[in-house]
Amino acid sequence: MKLIGSFLSPFARRVAVSMNAMDLSYEMDSMLVFSNADAIRPHNPLVRVPTLILDDGEVLVESYAILDWLDEVAGADKRLIPATGLDRRRVMKDTAIAVGSMDKAQWAIYEFRHRPEEKVHQPWADHNDAQVMGGLGFLEGLAKEVGGTGWLSATDRMSQTDISAVVAYGFAGKVRPNLDLAGELPALTAFAARCEALAPFAVAPLPA
Repeated sequence: MKLIGSFLSPFARRVAVSMNAMDLSYEMDSMLVFSNADAIRPHNPLVRVPTLILDDGEVLVESYAILDWLDEVAGADKRLIPATGLDRRRVMKDTAIAVGSMDKAQWAIYEFRHRPEEKVHQPWADHNDAQVMGGLGFLEGLAKEVGGTGWLSATDRMSQTDISAVVAYGFAGKVRPNLDLAGELPALTAFAARCEALAPFAVAPLPA
């Protein structure tokens, strides 16, 4: 399999870390959307990452859809979202909040990156920053509950909640340093540091 994207994209990085955690082999074709649109377009008409090219040539797009298929391939012992029941609903909800946080961090930085300085609307950036902190604040509460050794959705092993939360935290901290995540979210900061040292994260690092 070939994963098109960059570890700077939180959506591509969460797929890569998930594949590492499930011990699924893939080749990373590292590229950024805005500088490689012509290379991505033949595989994904939306020109977005992540884009996953399967061994038979089929293409999967959007991280949630890719991860759903990967869970099916990985099987019960390695899937990152429980198949049924209360545990599935909890992981799905907690993951959605983590993904929403990374999405809002992206919207906030785009206000500065893709608008002329005179057209930047600070209230819109502030609105998105508040949503980032709302989501990460929820995850901070989960991190406090589980302490230094547990997992965020109270599962018995790493789930998609943990991966998406850590990726969201890292991305938000990189693109919105004004939020002072380490000062505001000490439990989530410690949890993210613990996870970033694990092999699935360490081999798919957030670029410096």
